[in-house]
Amino acid sequence: MKKITACLCAAALAVGVSACGNQTVAEYDTTHQNETLTGQVQEVTGTTVTLLLGDLTTEQTGSPGQPPVGVQMPENGGQADRPPEKPDGVPEADGAGIEPDGTDPAPAPGETERGGEAMPPAPFDGKPPEGSPPAKPGEGADVPFELGGGRTVFTAGEETVTLTVAEGAASDLAGLKTGDVVQIETGGSGEAVTITVIDLDGGAGMGGPGGSGAAEQGTAAYTIAADGEFSNADYSSAGDDENALRIDGATVTLKNITVDKSAGSSSNVESGDFYGMNAALLATNGAEVTISGAHVTSDAQNGNGVFSYGEGTVVNISDSEVKTAADNSGGIQTTGGGTTNANNLTVTTQGNSSAAIRSDRGGGTVHAEGGSFTSNGLNSPAVYSTADINVTGAALTANNSEALVIEGRNSISLTDCAVSGNMSADRGSSSKINVHNVMIYQSMSGDAEEGTAAFAMRGGSLTGNSGDLIYVTNTRAVIELTGVEIENKDADGVLLRVSGNDASLGWGTAGENGGQVTLKASDQTLEGDIVVDSVSALDMTLADGSSFTGTVRIVDNEDGGAAEDSSVSVTVGAGSVWTLTGDCVITSLDVQGTINYNGHTITLADGTVLVE
Repeated sequence: MKKITACLCAAALAVGVSACGNQTVAEYDTTHQNETLTGQVQEVTGTTVTLLLGDLTTEQTGSPGQPPVGVQMPENGGQADRPPEKPDGVPEADGAGIEPDGTDPAPAPGETERGGEAMPPAPFDGKPPEGSPPAKPGEGADVPFELGGGRTVFTAGEETVTLTVAEGAASDLAGLKTGDVVQIETGGSGEAVTITVIDLDGGAGMGGPGGSGAAEQGTAAYTIAADGEFSNADYSSAGDDENALRIDGATVTLKNITVDKSAGSSSNVESGDFYGMNAALLATNGAEVTISGAHVTSDAQNGNGVFSYGEGTVVNISDSEVKTAADNSGGIQTTGGGTTNANNLTVTTQGNSSAAIRSDRGGGTVHAEGGSFTSNGLNSPAVYSTADINVTGAALTANNSEALVIEGRNSISLTDCAVSGNMSADRGSSSKINVHNVMIYQSMSGDAEEGTAAFAMRGGSLTGNSGDLIYVTNTRAVIELTGVEIENKDADGVLLRVSGNDASLGWGTAGENGGQVTLKASDQTLEGDIVVDSVSALDMTLADGSSFTGTVRIVDNEDGGAAEDSSVSVTVGAGSVWTLTGDCVITSLDVQGTINYNGHTITLADGTVLVE
């Protein structure tokens, strides 16, 4: 346990000015004043921490052969009660189905219902996965108050709150990481006064990114573990850490099914994000699943819709609808090297951090053709890629987020897609760093390998409603645009910004975390300025009759980084045109086409000034 104590300036808080440093105090969320809050860290941004609120309980360890306190053993010979009677349409195989008297028969071959011994979640082994951030100083110390003498368990609720940390504790936020369970005491203005990191004593599968390092997937209300074909079936779950339907290592065809994850929360957000815990439908362990005519819904926190996990796992889904309503609940999710092939889907997400096409640690491959993918929450792109994602002929819409995000050495390739984003200028997790429509970056979280990202778009349209059209930071990227109809509706946003960031979100080291971009435009019309900071680089080529109307500017890095490798090279290919809208300072220029100077100049690194 680590305790962080804030040095409060009470009088200063009252008047809104800090007597400790003549700085204006940030606005506080006054919803929770003078309270003790328990929650799991979802995000640390600048001087704020976002928590998923919940409760701490203790599971007592009984004597040998007895269940822990609070786990009710059934009376029927040690077997847990069977789930409620299945509705009509439960899969039938080899004659299995609903009996005439309405009783629920034994599961069909390869299908098992929730049942067996009532067991608590598998204990966390205390070993973070390879590549996880180092543990915090003091992590694992004794909890200084009595929680009942057993295993400490955090149970997530539904409320998420973002708290501003009082000035004296702000620097200690760097010690927190996603997944930490904390108790926070708030002051009279709703500010976080103290933060206590709770040691869960090896319980509940908690930990840093990656949880225990094992694929913690929880339980399933229904599991199909043998090959077969099932149709017109209804699968549902309202349990915590529970899939409504899991296909485990089997080759299965599912037609016209309904899958409903109506409730239930995830005890470990990362297990939900990485491994499919609490998803409505999970395919795992090399399963090959073909789904058509499905209706998949999830109202559960951390309840992704259709989840493909692991090497060799393939989900083929077509002519289906997927809807999720809560936070951290993507539409179709692919991780751990899995594959998802989607055709003609209608996918809609409502929660925050809930991309319509979503991937996470371990990546994989996603092919989508046709249909629509719409997100409505904050930090919820239409596509979030830590994988290789290809989409053709689809509508990709993010109503409160950037449209597309690529993290690390991964890719998004779009053909004839209509893409639109509308990122909030003040409520998104990264909006304080930059507002944008497409972001390519490296988070340093371990969720994506470092390397060169790839973004290719051919045909279709790319519309930005707020901020810069494309933003690249803390990574290398290759961008190819061919015949795309591009519109940036924000007059203050630039066409492309390649720059470092202040590292408040952990994206590299301030002053050293620029971007390096190779941009090729073919048969492409580009309008707007391009900005490259002094710790970044750009190699831009206009080819195949492309036109660019705008300026290219090198600006100082905002965090004082030394201009060591900064360079901007522009090639105007044969038949292509660059029309200047202002003076430019770049490193080198290769002109095979035409430059319209419009009375402006281009100054090269060697001091050469080019004019019309």
